[in-house]
This record gives sequence, C-alpha cells and structure tokens, in this order.
Amino acid sequence: MQLIENVESLETLYGEVSPRAITKVATRITPLYRHWIDASRFLVLTTVGEEGTDASPRGDDGPVVRIMDEKTILLPDWKGNNRLDSLRNIVRDGRASLMFMVPGCDNVVRTNGTAALTADDSVTGQFERKGKTPKTVIVFTVGDLYFQCAKALMRSRLWNPEGEPVRVPKAGEFLREMEEGFDAETYDSDYGDYAKANMW
Repeated sequence: MQLIENVESLETLYGEVSPRAITKVATRITPLYRHWIDASRFLVLTTVGEEGTDASPRGDDGPVVRIMDEKTILLPDWKGNNRLDSLRNIVRDGRASLMFMVPGCDNVVRTNGTAALTADDSVTGQFERKGKTPKTVIVFTVGDLYFQCAKALMRSRLWNPEGEPVRVPKAGEFLREMEEGFDAETYDSDYGDYAKANMW
C-alpha cells in the first residue's frame, strides 16, 4: 500500500476547497449556532495528550452544555468510570473539539478551540441535579465553529435505520472477552438499574 506523505499530494488529489466551506466558519457563537447547541443533548469531546488522542461521548436529558457567552461553553463532567482520559489531556494540553448532534438532524455542528477545567463551586453549582453536582466543569473557549456537511449521516441513515436491528456485543460481553469467567449476562441485565441510580 502506497501512503500519501505530503500535503501537496493530498491537495492535488482532492482539488480546490469549496468556497462555502470557508465562508461558513464563525469565530463566535452566533444566534443560530446558539439555537443548535441549546437543542443538542449529545456531543463528542475530542482531546489530545501525551498518550495520544481521545474521543469521549457526553450526553444529558436536556442541553448537554451551557453557553456562558459568545466564546465560552461550559460542559459538566458527570459521573463516569473515572478513567479521566479526556480530563488528563485537557490539563496537559488544552487543545480540544466538540461535535454536537441533534437526533433526527443530518447536520453536525463542530467547534475547535481550547479547554480548561474548574472545580469552583460557583461553576459546578450551576449544574446541580437532584442534590448532586459534577466534580469538574470543562470551560471550552471557541476558536472556530461551523456546521458539517450532512452527507455522512445521510449515507449511514443514522436516524432512519432500515431492516432488522443489528445484533452487536453488549458491554458485559466485551468485559467477558477481556476477563475470562466474567458474568456478562448479570452485568448486562442489571446495568440499566445501576445506571439510573448513578446518572448524575
């Protein structure tokens, strides 16, 4: 397999960039982008650090983030598995991106910028849920912001799957693959109740 090893070869292969791919880019959260972000309950956070890159799904039952101002987004770090991959990366290297998705919409909104963490009570307290607050909040500063072409979601029919549901491994099965003798069936059957009690 021959690999592409320089940018010039890559650009020659693809040709000129579409002018609108450049003009659509905003450097702040405009009113329409605010509307989209407020409607999003799910995003993917990407970071980079000493160990490499990391992509982490984040979701909530309402807006997944809170917009502080036209350049600043607050993302609570709700209870998870304590691996802290994304958070370690942010502390070491602030470069980060957010990709917002809205169910049923084929476009995706992306923002690239920088991130920092705060455990300040005046910030974490803004996200209080059922007496619980996140240990930290990610403070994301927008560098650029733009909608992504809808073709990827259209091709995948992400929101409109056809035919029978695809049978894929469950979480317990993944764990059993790595840990011989693990009780995958009990783990999977009990996880729903466990998750409900540990959502926030």
